Amino acid sequence: MNDAVQTGQDGRNLAIDMLRGICILLVMLLHYSLTYRLQFSPLQQWISVPTLRTIFLNGNYGVSVFFVISGFLITSNILRRYGSLADIQIVHFYKLRFFRLYPSVVLALAIITALGLAGWESFANEPAQGDGFFLIANLSVLTFWHNILMEAVGYFNYAMNIYWSLSVEEVFYLLYPLVLILARTRWALFVLAVVGIVAGPVYRGIHSDDELLFMYGNLACVDMLIYGCAAAVAARDIVLSPTSRRVLATLSLVAMGWVYMRGIGGNEAFGATQLGIAAAVFLVAVSGLRTGNVAGRLGRPLAWLGAHSYELYLFHIVVLGIQRNLWPKAEMTPEWKLPMLAVFILLSAALAWVVARFYGDPLNRGLRRRYAKRPMP
Repeated sequence: MNDAVQTGQDGRNLAIDMLRGICILLVMLLHYSLTYRLQFSPLQQWISVPTLRTIFLNGNYGVSVFFVISGFLITSNILRRYGSLADIQIVHFYKLRFFRLYPSVVLALAIITALGLAGWESFANEPAQGDGFFLIANLSVLTFWHNILMEAVGYFNYAMNIYWSLSVEEVFYLLYPLVLILARTRWALFVLAVVGIVAGPVYRGIHSDDELLFMYGNLACVDMLIYGCAAAVAARDIVLSPTSRRVLATLSLVAMGWVYMRGIGGNEAFGATQLGIAAAVFLVAVSGLRTGNVAGRLGRPLAWLGAHSYELYLFHIVVLGIQRNLWPKAEMTPEWKLPMLAVFILLSAALAWVVARFYGDPLNRGLRRRYAKRPMP
């Protein structure tokens, strides 16, 4: 993000972190609801079951917005750190991504593998793959082809299946700097961006009957990342008044909500396209907008979740997997679904904080200080 925009004391953009917080909550609600059918809980006394099902079971759209945010933040950081897209220092960029992402995901995979080998059902591979498949599965996550492996063998490990999105992002982090170096001119980047923006919905439309393809494929997600990248470039050049920014941010949030509530089913090809464009517009609008004191205070818990969204994404599935083993779906009565949801969210947040505070962040800072000194502009 633009360094000149500091809406929080630590320089983070609270509006972007709040959007990330919403996205990670939607993902967590999806995974909880797939197990415990949260739509059939005391909530149905106030909200209809079809509406609850729409809210809880379209959480994959949260991942789509995450991709847009990733493209935006990575491009913004490249512009801030190196001065221009063409001047990116590839080795330095790779080091920063490696040090940020790998420590925590290695820990998560180690926990999942250990629990799976110990016989915990939610962490074990399907019988067709067996324990020996952990080697291939872990390697696929760490070398960016986990989504491709899932396309080949299907859903094979409850806890590890959600890491498909890491492979999509890691392929992006691997190829994006190379594209910037090879293309160099704005026209070349523009043509490549248009190709990716067209390829996304075309691919999703062709494979609309197979969620392993239209949701998890690299081409199925490429346009989301491009929208984020384009938003970061646009945010540097577009000048808007604070009022215009607030109006634009509000309208884009409404558009995102409308697309989300319309659902994924029946909108496989262009639903994500519409969501991605709305998210990109929101990011442009809030990139130069200071959050008000009241909104900042009210939104800070949500922004905290957004700031820890990576660790939450990795480790909430560990908490939920343990919960599934201790409290199977058949034993979860409707009146306990909401209290156990609160326990799930609180324990996931606590674990994410512990991992970030005492493991991921210290390792990231230490490795960067030693092996990735900031390049001269």
